[in-house]
Amino acid sequence: MQRHGCQPSDHPLLGRRELLQVGGLGLFGAGLGDLLRMESQAAEAPGRGTAKSVVFIFQSGGPSQHETFDPKPEAPDSIRGEYGTTATRVPGVRFCEHLPRLAARQDRFSIVRTMHHIAGRQFRNEHSSCHYLLHSGTTSLPPGDSNASISKPRSGRFEWPSLGSLIAYAAPPDESVGLPSVIEIPRAKRMNYPGRGPGLLGPRYARWGVDLAPKCNSPDPGGSCPNCYSHDDPNDPARAAGPGPKAWWDNSSCRDPSFHLPRIESDGGLSIPRLQNRRALLTGLESLRRQSETSAGEAKMAAWDAWRQQALRLLLTARSGQDNPFDLSQEPDSIRDQYGREEWGQGFLVARRLVEAGVRMVQVNLRGWDTHQNAFRDLKGKLLPSIDHCLSGFLDDLEDRGLLDDTLVVMCGEMGRTPKISPISANGKNASGEKFTPGRHHWGDVFPCFLAGGGIQPGRIVGRSDAHGGVPTGEAFTPSDLAATIFHALGIRADANFYDEAGRPYHIYRGRPIEPLL
Repeated sequence: MQRHGCQPSDHPLLGRRELLQVGGLGLFGAGLGDLLRMESQAAEAPGRGTAKSVVFIFQSGGPSQHETFDPKPEAPDSIRGEYGTTATRVPGVRFCEHLPRLAARQDRFSIVRTMHHIAGRQFRNEHSSCHYLLHSGTTSLPPGDSNASISKPRSGRFEWPSLGSLIAYAAPPDESVGLPSVIEIPRAKRMNYPGRGPGLLGPRYARWGVDLAPKCNSPDPGGSCPNCYSHDDPNDPARAAGPGPKAWWDNSSCRDPSFHLPRIESDGGLSIPRLQNRRALLTGLESLRRQSETSAGEAKMAAWDAWRQQALRLLLTARSGQDNPFDLSQEPDSIRDQYGREEWGQGFLVARRLVEAGVRMVQVNLRGWDTHQNAFRDLKGKLLPSIDHCLSGFLDDLEDRGLLDDTLVVMCGEMGRTPKISPISANGKNASGEKFTPGRHHWGDVFPCFLAGGGIQPGRIVGRSDAHGGVPTGEAFTPSDLAATIFHALGIRADANFYDEAGRPYHIYRGRPIEPLL
């Protein structure tokens, strides 16, 4: 029944699939583990750290330490590479010459140069294993898993929760926030890597992956549209990406990189008044559920109601044109230019808006850092200019708005690259028919990590690698230590536990915060 004075046009339409997606977001139902968490939080009443949110920038593929934040200008040519260096704002510290904007802002962030994996050699140099290690903040794979099996579902796996899931559990946003705790952008469907799931915590604490970017037709996509590329792009200008008949691939779809709003599919639409009628049905079902459950009782149902309300707020937020954090048309041109009119810049801008909306963690995925071949061409022409512009604009905007102290920014890949430069195959050719050109290969023994804001001490270089940039020479840090640093910044206590769905306790911290950053 339509209420007096209420017009259907006042209400956004919600599709039946959208209601199903509510369940898929893991916002329904409360288990014993949830009650234990709430009781634990009430007992501990910890104060929040400086950071209210974290933006985790994932350089998928593993960026080279030599061509970013740990160049080795005194090393032999086969180690040093083709690039020079540039001075930073911090005396005595130099970065790759193709990061001039970040070098000029080095007094605002710190670099850990000695991140490393301590898992076995067969694990620490492979993407799937390193994905799991980095994103779960652990130092070993689940018992019984290999690099091949970790990327596939497996019954009985003892899977540690992702950083995002642990944050959603231990530091959930305020109930008034109409969005999930953890959101991943801008190409979630292309990021089906291990380690990003809720593991032992269960599906309620899964992240929400959102596809915002336009389709990119690159056969081996990398970079930031429209500054994107294929690792196999030929050097022949006549075959450059484009709509022409000689082009290696057609890049027309991503020349305009503007993001679209999240696509919560609608199959005819279901209005709010009708939704309220269905909520009456849910209320009846809940009544039956109350009668059938004698343990946990009202507290459990109160939690269940709270998550249901959050799900409804999420749908309204995503469908609304007002204050929608995904709607970049609400930003002035000057800010959009500052971030860069390309995929990565827009991803950072959405991240800032989501942080302002109260989201606890935003992960921004940057593809294309697996530079085995054509490395120096693609880093200089594509990857480094994009990250230099977009990340610098992001830092400037956070500082200008007074958000940098409240927002922890972390950027790294799952591994680094080999000290020695070599082609991926000595006599092979790439998919475009050209002979393989040199690059660097997988290397988990040392890799850099960028940290800014959120209480992190700026302007510091932590750790030192050897003369070839191959191994740490002193203090080194694992993904467990990075995870502990993030938890510490968010005010999660070092003695905090989480509980699986059966109520079994586990320590959240598996490493120690990186002390020189604090």
